[in-house]
Amino acid sequence: MKEYIGVLAPFAIIVILYLSAQNWRTSIKTILVLVVIEGALRKWVLPQASQFIYFLKDIVLIGAYLRYFIFSSTEKTFRIKGNSAAETIASMILLLTAWCLLQVFNPNLGSAIIGIFGIRGYLLYIPLIWMLPNLFRSEEELYRFLRSYLLLVIPVGLLAIAQFFSPPSSPLNTYAQDIKQGIATFGDGNSSSVRVTGTFSYISGYSVYAIISFGLLVPLLAVPQSRWWRWATIAELLLISGTSFMTGARGLFFTEILFLIGYFGAQLLTNLKTAIPLIKQFTVPIITIAVVSVTLFHSAINSLLFRINSNHDLSSRISGIFIEPFEFIKLKGLDSYGPGATHPAASVLRRILNLPLGETIPVYYESELGRIVLEIGPIGFFLWYLLKLIFIYLLWHAFLKLKRPLLRELALSAFLIHALLFTDRVVFNHTLLVYYWFLAGFIFLLPRLEQIENWKQQQEFFNGPDTYRPDPPYR
Repeated sequence: MKEYIGVLAPFAIIVILYLSAQNWRTSIKTILVLVVIEGALRKWVLPQASQFIYFLKDIVLIGAYLRYFIFSSTEKTFRIKGNSAAETIASMILLLTAWCLLQVFNPNLGSAIIGIFGIRGYLLYIPLIWMLPNLFRSEEELYRFLRSYLLLVIPVGLLAIAQFFSPPSSPLNTYAQDIKQGIATFGDGNSSSVRVTGTFSYISGYSVYAIISFGLLVPLLAVPQSRWWRWATIAELLLISGTSFMTGARGLFFTEILFLIGYFGAQLLTNLKTAIPLIKQFTVPIITIAVVSVTLFHSAINSLLFRINSNHDLSSRISGIFIEPFEFIKLKGLDSYGPGATHPAASVLRRILNLPLGETIPVYYESELGRIVLEIGPIGFFLWYLLKLIFIYLLWHAFLKLKRPLLRELALSAFLIHALLFTDRVVFNHTLLVYYWFLAGFIFLLPRLEQIENWKQQQEFFNGPDTYRPDPPYR
């Protein structure tokens, strides 16, 4: 089977590129769906084609790039020139791109092929931020996409619940069979349970999906919706909250708590008059979710609390994340080992393509901060994290400037996700990689949608008082 896949892969790539280049908007939305289902495809549907499916999003994305940047001239209405925020980001991206391309030929890699593979995580998804302002043509279209997309939470969450209540030997828990028992399960020993992954290959992928979904569902709960969609949003939040306990991921649990504190804290700090009614609006859903979670998922909650209480290295791990880069700088000074040097797939590529070995890295690395210092050096590290800080600042600025409720709440959520996941893996987590650049595009998308909606209302107003209508609830 693998031999046939190797022969068919080039033809499949050409077909996928052609199809994805037909409609770049559909392709971008397809990538967001692939993020959710690719793990299921790799685990259960086509495990023989696991490596090809891993790169499927990249192929679709390149096809979308071809259509948007090369073969389409009428749809690029967003302009960088004259936009100070866009010009600042573009300048930073150019510097980062130049530095990463230079590092591709780092002799410490042993082969530039490893470097070309390595810069994928740094550069490939960056153009999304320039495409996103034109991806949605109205606030209503963005809302309808988000509510439909978040319906995926229901099957993914139900699958995670089934995994939790199934033994490690179940076909649903292929992750638990491939990983050491102490990592794949959690609990007090007598009643250990599987740490769920949903449709994702690893816990880290599902953890990212959970916090992104959590961050997008909260704004939807804050705006007027029809009764059906409001209860659907509450049900989805319940599934995300319950299955978050089932992952056994302490970081996910604390991130969701910090998100809520930041969300309501920002509302109180910026507009006390509207914050109080907003908090009251959340009271019933939060109590409902809390009561149902404690009732239905108490075993998962107890297992997670046991894991939190039995691990006393949390503070040292957190401090180690920030100490690691400064320790690793001592190894090479201003030099580095090259992009891709710390990627697990690098050794596989060397073996398959018979590439020369690179210089051995003499330290154990875990956090992304440390790995980026090792791969692109302190200069690349500075450029990368300065760019991330700029995104955080601009998302906060968008939150302060926007007036329309949904757009304002989405800007706040994107800001909090970027801030809370600042040290999280982007380059080395292909799930967060997509969502990170998608949410970064909110910097330009949300103000543009507000301009469009304001223009529509002006047109309705000036065409006559009978045609002017206030914003209706979302349905």
